[in-house]
Amino acid sequence: MSDLQRHPDEHTSGRDATHPGSSVIPPREVPLGGPRAMTVRRTLPARGRTMIGAYCFVDHYGPDDVAATGGMVVPPHPHTALQTVSWLFSGEVEHRDSTGVVARVVPGELNLMTAGRGVCHSEVSVTTPGAERILHGVQLWTALPLDAVDVAPTFEHHEPEPVVLDGARVRVFLGELRLPGGRRTSSPVRTFTPLLGAEVRMEPGAELTLDLDPGFEHGLLLDRGTLSVNGGCMLPVSHLLHEAPGPTSMTLAAGEDGADLILLGGPPFGEEVVMWWNFIGRTHEDVVAAREQWQSELGHDPDGRFGSFDYPGGESLPAPTLPPVRLRPRA
Repeated sequence: MSDLQRHPDEHTSGRDATHPGSSVIPPREVPLGGPRAMTVRRTLPARGRTMIGAYCFVDHYGPDDVAATGGMVVPPHPHTALQTVSWLFSGEVEHRDSTGVVARVVPGELNLMTAGRGVCHSEVSVTTPGAERILHGVQLWTALPLDAVDVAPTFEHHEPEPVVLDGARVRVFLGELRLPGGRRTSSPVRTFTPLLGAEVRMEPGAELTLDLDPGFEHGLLLDRGTLSVNGGCMLPVSHLLHEAPGPTSMTLAAGEDGADLILLGGPPFGEEVVMWWNFIGRTHEDVVAAREQWQSELGHDPDGRFGSFDYPGGESLPAPTLPPVRLRPRA
């Protein structure tokens, strides 16, 4: 996914009085893509909270009837020094990239693309007869640490088995999660820093206590329903709860309609990054160089930094104009 908000400091995270290390980040609506942009709800990056672990970007979208709206149409666009994490609740998206992959993103299955030194890809809603019409999901980015920013681009697919608990179903798509009773469930997908990513679906009135790694900070994005966290915070739909490192457990209680949520986590990233449009670098110059390279290629040079692939229609997304100021690193 593309079109990183270039002014992410337009709202303030709210502190949660029930815990000094918690804050709730409200979403803001952002157009995604090119001329046929769809609207997404973005909670990262935000003022006062650029990252949760290595997660630097959280978009939440739908439910959207793609037969009526056209859904997601994001032509070829570039990425550097990050991983894209695609997770759907419903619908289908076709992914194409310059590593040669053509794949479907479908509910309950992870598609993870590592950009490394440079890649380009497209994402388009599947609207053929028989496809699910309602598009609904999340798109996440994770920043690569400095020692991995120049790795070769790759693509991975994983179908996590659901773990059935008392009143809940959990799918871990990144990292490892400790479950009640001492059980653990994990994903084999490669990440370059320790990470946690999981979908949790809770039945009406269910309560679930999860063991946390105290060295991780965590995020909870509520997709649907009503949810109480640790007996206090009532998390609104599409809002992101940030929990600082320290706690060893988290108790979730669903309301009368149940609750569906995404759980994220990782140790504080510990490096400054420069994020602009679809690029992550360490300096202003990194981003300028990536933009200039993309503008010279626009996804049409198979031997270039970003490569190329067959995209119906042939058009690519040009990079916007850089702001007339030096891009600042974010911790």
